[in-house]
Amino acid sequence: MSDAPTKEEKLSPVEGFKIESDYLRGPIPTELVDENDFFGKESIQLLKHHGTYQQDNRDDRGNGKTYSFMVRSAIPGGKLTSNQMLAEIDLCDEVGNTTLRITTRQGLQHHGILKSDLQRTINRINEIQLTTLAACGDVVRNIMCSPCPYHGDAVYNQLQAFTDELVTHMRPRTRAYHEVWLIDEETRERQLVGGGKIEGDEVEPLYGPTYLPRKFKIGIGLPADNIVDLYSQDLGLMAIAENWHVSGFNVLVGGGFGVTPSAAKTFPALAQPLCYIPLAHAIEVTKAVIKVQRDFGNRSDRKVARLKYLIHNWGIERFKEKVEEYYGGPLAPPKPVIVTDQNDGMGWHAQGDGKWFYGLNVENGRIKDEGSFKLKTALREVCRTIAPPLRLTPHQGIIFCDLKESDHGRLMEIFHRNGVPTTEETSTIRRWSMACPALPTCGLSITESERALPGMIDQMEHSLADLGLAGEVFTTRMTGCPNGCARPYNSDIGLVGKAKGKYTIFLGGRKQGDRLSFIYQDMVPAEEVAPRLANVFRYFRDARTTGEAFGDFCNRKGKDDLLAHCELPVEAA
Repeated sequence: MSDAPTKEEKLSPVEGFKIESDYLRGPIPTELVDENDFFGKESIQLLKHHGTYQQDNRDDRGNGKTYSFMVRSAIPGGKLTSNQMLAEIDLCDEVGNTTLRITTRQGLQHHGILKSDLQRTINRINEIQLTTLAACGDVVRNIMCSPCPYHGDAVYNQLQAFTDELVTHMRPRTRAYHEVWLIDEETRERQLVGGGKIEGDEVEPLYGPTYLPRKFKIGIGLPADNIVDLYSQDLGLMAIAENWHVSGFNVLVGGGFGVTPSAAKTFPALAQPLCYIPLAHAIEVTKAVIKVQRDFGNRSDRKVARLKYLIHNWGIERFKEKVEEYYGGPLAPPKPVIVTDQNDGMGWHAQGDGKWFYGLNVENGRIKDEGSFKLKTALREVCRTIAPPLRLTPHQGIIFCDLKESDHGRLMEIFHRNGVPTTEETSTIRRWSMACPALPTCGLSITESERALPGMIDQMEHSLADLGLAGEVFTTRMTGCPNGCARPYNSDIGLVGKAKGKYTIFLGGRKQGDRLSFIYQDMVPAEEVAPRLANVFRYFRDARTTGEAFGDFCNRKGKDDLLAHCELPVEAA
């Protein structure tokens, strides 16, 4: 079979937009300064590559749509300074909806930005030496890395340094971003629309003029610390360490969780082992994988344009042969290594260099002041007075780094004074849960997620405590639609929005992240989710083997057995 794309295939409209965009410019500069509070279809797609999505408040559609924008900062490995966090918090008050959100990919998101404030917002983010470029769009998005600052362990420092190096090779090189959003430092004028195309340095050596068929996600982790969910990534780099030194990576390819319910051709997939590569060759092999997806991924149907579908259609062996061709040499088989755990970095830990770090659980990543809960105020005080380096985690928490032992009491006092539950005061099930934003801002959301999960966790806390299971560690993840942004398909419990107020319950994944879950029940009303899970918890308590984890129990029993033992009336159970 020929590897050449079928010439008769009609390109999707988004591909046409990219082709005509002159490296992501398109009509954005003109529409940015027109009288409308929204952008046209072409600009909406191109804007994603610049780090922003057009949205509207779905709670307020009485007199038509009220448009605003989500702006996302790409923060490789989640590393930022206290000053950068303070600036992001100031921005959410000045131009956003007064809340900031830690994403499931270690970035930060603002919501509610008006079009008239969009250029100001992106420019300000760049002034604090962060960027929104490639936080979204058909490119390599924010690269994830295990965030714990174990400075006594050279492996962690190597991974974080490699992440920074990889980012410099993956980021788009178009000058459009700087022309549209940034301000000339000498004249303080916007570098907006110029006349004609700029030639010479416009080449995108990795992406080409049409970039990738769809988004591309990379995560870097360890067998004993899979907090980045390596198997959910388009490309996962599992570090192999020898003598406290990273010797190379097992390369995993083809993960991705987006699903379109109306299209049976779509499915969640775990990444598959491709090869082992020495550290020195990791960047070139990564580029080869991306180039194969660039040249052979589906550009006619965006529903099946992710790397997982190319590998599904070709098979892993044929895909490997093509990667070897692009790389220019043979690839060794993967090492016989499996993931064993993940580390969320929460709580108080020695860094190994005489200093300490503290991980704070942030429920669903939402940084806000609401009632007696004043996380935003607490963070301002911590960042101004202690001023530690920060790391954002893939579970939407914050790690405060380089602390003195005496800082522990200061941190706890600040959190308690502002009504912020510490990690130690957070239940195990809440600590290991996360949700996507969903309503009211996400245009794809079918039902609630971030606003619904805390109440369900309240109920599950009571059930687990009554059953003596409060200390059990398992992951619970909710999304407002099947696109899987909070990675629900490999968690112990996945709750996925299926219809208004109704969810699909998935069971049987596990904390390690290397197993897909199965559909336990479909179309479950929101008010019945926690009671139905309570029955499963009870069965787990009564029938588990010694030391068996919840996800492993569900996987061992399977759907039919669970239904037979758990689908009793709640009153009679």
